[in-house]
Amino acid sequence: MTRRTKAEALLLLITLIWGSTFVVVKGALSDATPLAFIALRFSLAGALLLALVARGRLGRETLGPGLVLGVFLGAGYLCQTTGLLYTTASKSAFITGFSVILVPVILVFRGAPLRPAAAVGAGLGLAGLYFLVVPGGLQGVNRGDLLTLIASVSFAFHIVLVGHYAHLSFLHLVPVQVFLVGLVALSASQFAGGLEMRWSTRLVVALAITSVLATAFAFTAQSWAQRYTPPAHTALIFALEPLFAAIASRLVANERLGGKVLLGSVLILSGMVVSEIWAGAAPSAIEG
Repeated sequence: MTRRTKAEALLLLITLIWGSTFVVVKGALSDATPLAFIALRFSLAGALLLALVARGRLGRETLGPGLVLGVFLGAGYLCQTTGLLYTTASKSAFITGFSVILVPVILVFRGAPLRPAAAVGAGLGLAGLYFLVVPGGLQGVNRGDLLTLIASVSFAFHIVLVGHYAHLSFLHLVPVQVFLVGLVALSASQFAGGLEMRWSTRLVVALAITSVLATAFAFTAQSWAQRYTPPAHTALIFALEPLFAAIASRLVANERLGGKVLLGSVLILSGMVVSEIWAGAAPSAIEG
């Protein structure tokens, strides 16, 4: 196998892990509140990244940007994780994927031209959102879907800001923002009754998958793999994340996508592919 083949196989594995985390996190929320789970997940992941990726060293110039990125990342995960209490893992994954479609639109307000592909991707995404979020009319809107949509917007701004801070060391930025999310959730939990959780095998497995595999391992592997594969290939592989989430949800939780929800999912997935491949949107490093 060539390095490029190994790199793309590794990126596919990472995407599979990210896609699987939606159903894993939803299951873990039976044993922990969203704040408790986020606090544990990101504190552990931040510590691992600080040790494995940053090698215990952080540049002063990355602290401020890392804090800014951590705010948007934390807001996204808080809304997404809380939303999973009320919506399905499959819908959460596809709505979260809308963040990639939003990126070129946000960049327009920073002076970037709106490419035709970005406009098409946004149109497909909006149509998909309608079928996902409003499948039975406005009276049937799910608050979990709305929270996940807010998370998607926050993740989109996070992606844009990652590009803005691209001149700084990504290996130093990531541990700061991830660790910040854990610390903020830990602090906030003290005002919400503490870390409410019930230790179980399911919770421990979920923390191991999301902290160790989906964050620490994924970031480390991604930083190596993306050096050997074209950005367009990386984007296409990452677009498979909600599809993997739907498959995992079907196998683990027997979640089924109804007609309108399935149509909405296909439209959002199409919008993601158009936006990532032809409009040049940069995929997020953390989504699941």
